[in-house]
Amino acid sequence: MEQPFGVLAELTYACPLHCGYCSNPVEMERYRNELTTEEWQRVFAEAADLGVLQLHLSGGEPMLRKDITELVGTAHDLGMYTNLITSGLGFNRRRAEALREAGLDHVQLSIQADEQTLSDKIAGTTSFERKQEVAELVQELDWPMTLNVVLHRQNIDRIGGILEMAHRMGADRVELANTQYYGWAGLNRSQLMPTREQLAEAETVVREAKERLGTSMEIIYVIPDYYSSYPKPCMDGWARRQFTIIPTGEALPCPTAHEVIRGHGLDPVTVREHSLQWIWESSPVFNLFRGTDWMPEPCSSCPRKEIDFGGCRCQAFALTGDAARTDPVCHLSPDHELVTGAVEAANDPTRPQPGELIPRPNPGRRS
Repeated sequence: MEQPFGVLAELTYACPLHCGYCSNPVEMERYRNELTTEEWQRVFAEAADLGVLQLHLSGGEPMLRKDITELVGTAHDLGMYTNLITSGLGFNRRRAEALREAGLDHVQLSIQADEQTLSDKIAGTTSFERKQEVAELVQELDWPMTLNVVLHRQNIDRIGGILEMAHRMGADRVELANTQYYGWAGLNRSQLMPTREQLAEAETVVREAKERLGTSMEIIYVIPDYYSSYPKPCMDGWARRQFTIIPTGEALPCPTAHEVIRGHGLDPVTVREHSLQWIWESSPVFNLFRGTDWMPEPCSSCPRKEIDFGGCRCQAFALTGDAARTDPVCHLSPDHELVTGAVEAANDPTRPQPGELIPRPNPGRRS
């Protein structure tokens, strides 16, 4: 068993944005009883003892935690590389300077589009101009900056403008990630899935931008699972290299495994009841799909089984109701028609233009 190198700490599911592509769980009221400052600090110390080197602070919106600077300082003192994943709202000069002093290493800023009307519509709130200001502040304070763009049917045609804007904003790295259909994105899949034509054009634009910009800005482009022949190695394999702690202290092998665990009749494992070492090494949840022994055919005899690890367990569960089945994205899966059917629907020339997305609500906080 390898030791984990990264932890995603989802500090809160509260968020000022209402993005319809959000992967946070739909039943958000269940996750309001957040870990305290002291509980998170203990978790960080246990993570460092496990060998974790990278700590990603996310949500929701982590800047809604009043103790964010204190938490960053704790992680910094433990020797972990800290990355703040933020919408930019709540990231003012005073708090930014405090985070810099506390030792924050990196800022990852989400953007929705390259023009205000569309960006604010997707975000569900006025935020476009604020993101520009935050990017300038990040540059001024000399942080490395990644811009994260979730691509979907409603913004993928703007990808050229998004990349130009990212370059003007001084981004070191841009992650162009096509939507994963979990949580709120799963509810909005029919409104979010792009067409083949959109993807082909987007890939051309990205390729040309990489050639034009060279090494001045790293561009990561991830095609959507539904258009792939093989699934991606989700999280480098279940509980293999990294894991997630959600606001209530539940430990997950990946950020969207909530329903998989309950669907398999397992009790959640929380840091309020168990040490991280026990959770990582011995918990039934983390050992459920670890390795390859659990795999059915065609995965168990496939030469790719230690490349993609059977694909995404959350996707298999969402589409088939059984997380132990081969990810239906794989063209060898007996359930592949579930994916091809969705793709055909997305490319139906008679389908209506995209309508309104179901907005992600803000559940508030209770700690």
